[in-house]
Amino acid sequence: METDRILLEGMIFWGYHGTLAAERELGQQFVVDVELHCDLRAAGESDDLAATVDYSQVYEQARAIVEGEPLCLTEAVAERIAAAVLQQHALVTAVRVKVRKPHVRLGPTVLHGSAVEILRRRAS
Repeated sequence: METDRILLEGMIFWGYHGTLAAERELGQQFVVDVELHCDLRAAGESDDLAATVDYSQVYEQARAIVEGEPLCLTEAVAERIAAAVLQQHALVTAVRVKVRKPHVRLGPTVLHGSAVEILRRRAS
């Protein structure tokens, strides 16, 4: 079944995540996209912020995680964002999180970037 979605795309933060010492010392830019699956009919009909997900709160949750405690894996960053969204926003039935690291160095090669994308659903 198709659901309504709220999309937050291209949130840019600075974090210290990675398996290399330089990543954890110097930090780097992270770009985060979050897709919230939820029923938006009540919000659309009422024009009431209380009937939807205040995405400024989702932005702040993502920012706190990316700019917070250093983690080794991009997967862990994405997982924490998804868990925080599902825990704090009852209207959200599923969340897709994409975390990108632009300009990743692999040996002598610099990639345009790497990314992890996860989809988590609320437990029934």
